[in-house]
Amino acid sequence: MNEQLILISDFINSTGAEFDFIDLLESEGLIETIERENKRYLPSERLGDLEMFTRLHYELEINIEGIDVINNLLGKISAMEEELRLLRNRI
Repeated sequence: MNEQLILISDFINSTGAEFDFIDLLESEGLIETIERENKRYLPSERLGDLEMFTRLHYELEINIEGIDVINNLLGKISAMEEELRLLRNRI
């Protein structure tokens, strides 16, 4: 399987985010990076999450704990929407 990877340093250069912020997100389990040849990468399917976390932190000044809560709530909403869709299809 050939997965698409985003170089973390490219993301930081394009957004102005900081390496420490990426480290905090990873330590809280909000993202998972991959290290290859002394460079850190993010799977491309998680880029949207990282962009959202970055906006929440830098534009709205939400701390890591708040981002974690928001992420968990969004996950629950998605699960409930899926359940509702399945229930509607039964009718």
